[in-house]
Amino acid sequence: MAAQDIAFVELYTKDKVPAVEHFVSAMGFTRVADAVATDRSSVLLCQGEVQLVITSGRGIWPFLDEHGDGIADIALTCDDVAATLDTAVAAGAKPLDSVADHPVVSGFGDVAHTLVPATRSATALPPGRRWLGMPGGRSAQQIRRLDHIAVCLAGGTLGEYADFYRDAFGLSRYSSEYVAVGGQAMDSIVVRSESGRVTFTLVAPDPAKDPGQLDGFLDRNAGPGVQHLAFLVDDIIAAVRELRGLGVEFLNTSAAYYDMLAERIGELRGQVAQLQETQVLADRDEWGHLLQLFTRSPYERNTLFFELIQRQGSRAFGSANIRALCEAVERERLAVQ
Repeated sequence: MAAQDIAFVELYTKDKVPAVEHFVSAMGFTRVADAVATDRSSVLLCQGEVQLVITSGRGIWPFLDEHGDGIADIALTCDDVAATLDTAVAAGAKPLDSVADHPVVSGFGDVAHTLVPATRSATALPPGRRWLGMPGGRSAQQIRRLDHIAVCLAGGTLGEYADFYRDAFGLSRYSSEYVAVGGQAMDSIVVRSESGRVTFTLVAPDPAKDPGQLDGFLDRNAGPGVQHLAFLVDDIIAAVRELRGLGVEFLNTSAAYYDMLAERIGELRGQVAQLQETQVLADRDEWGHLLQLFTRSPYERNTLFFELIQRQGSRAFGSANIRALCEAVERERLAVQ
């Protein structure tokens, strides 16, 4: 009666062609299959273990009008779908329309969870569509799998949602963090499945502080939603160089960050020049190091961005870098005002 893995993530977009082009040409995904229905069409993209569905069409206009381009479904594999459905509904999830006999339940905001059996093949096509395979098939690139999904929630609701994901899908609280930047502040709680394959970083602004970038996201998204997808890579320096060369735009990091990095993490002293050149952030915990970098949002309403993350033993989420991310996103926000 628990979630085991993320089967696929579905992105709703008003213009599928440039969205697909960005993932394929700039981020190294492979177009695996297409599906066309009466009111929508979808493309299945894959890289490593990540399955990403890109969908557009009149059938999703209400979502797009309300939220802009963004993640609409995080499909979860479950050890027992029927039992997980009952448990999720008992915990407060609303049953939505089923897809090809696969139940769909509400999650946060207008983001749903399609429930699929864990016995299903990891490369199985998402259910409920008539997929037409594309020549070439899957190919391994820089991205290995989804490390975590960051979910932005309204202030004061973190505990409620952490409890919901525990009771509905068996995700336990893994860590928590409170970060203040100037007059702003944010709370975070990480919830994770026992398998370690489903990790949600729940973040929310502190309503007692000044409005900041999380408040801006909630306004643009008209409520809770997926703030970013974090992709695990083996060599972030190589990945950033490649993706930047292909057109991915990353957030900038101040030079002062790298001036202090050698003192903060002495073991990385010899890598500081490369990290600064690529603007990669670094952190450590008791298990090892963590390297990460965040992209700018490629979407009009700035409702979704991406992260590259490399784990050198670290099991955490870069708590020292949460501040750097907040500061970087805040600079971006102020620059466009």
